[in-house]
Amino acid sequence: MEVLKQRILQEGVVMSDQVLKLDGLLNHQIDPALTMEMGREFAARFRESGVTRVITVESSGIPVAFAAAHELGVPLVFARRKKTLLADPDAYCERVPSFTKGIVTDIMVSREYIHENDRILFIDDIIANGDAARGVIKIIERSGAELVGFGVVVEKCFQAGARTIREQGIPVEALVRIRSLNDGTVQFDDNEM
Repeated sequence: MEVLKQRILQEGVVMSDQVLKLDGLLNHQIDPALTMEMGREFAARFRESGVTRVITVESSGIPVAFAAAHELGVPLVFARRKKTLLADPDAYCERVPSFTKGIVTDIMVSREYIHENDRILFIDDIIANGDAARGVIKIIERSGAELVGFGVVVEKCFQAGARTIREQGIPVEALVRIRSLNDGTVQFDDNEM
């Protein structure tokens, strides 16, 4: 997505050779027009998959996942970060580390909102190591639903997350792929996957 690449070059801040700050686009401020365009792109890429629900992780994935769900005409479910010590017997839970936050959290999805006959599209903002993504995938698998694909706004190709998900046979579609952040410069990977 060329417009997204240009916005990343203009507004992204390379914090290190591992971290790209996209607060002005995805993680703190949201551009509604760009977000809806990203949602349309994901919907176009996965429309033929028979998606019945879109899922994401709280909170940065919600705007783009919402836009994709809107375009597909299906509900959006998000895996909440569990903020209580009490067990919820009516939820699927997974413990996941966060690369950017440097913490481990529990994510949960109520059994009420994900069913074995669902065909689920997983949308997220950025994939680095893929720990949160693998947690959501485990929740989907335990529910008996079918994961039809994973759409990610930004794939950091130099980290293993997306590769490990592809190795599971899950279709992964990235709107932008970043090969490197070395020397404080965003280098895109334009190779098709």
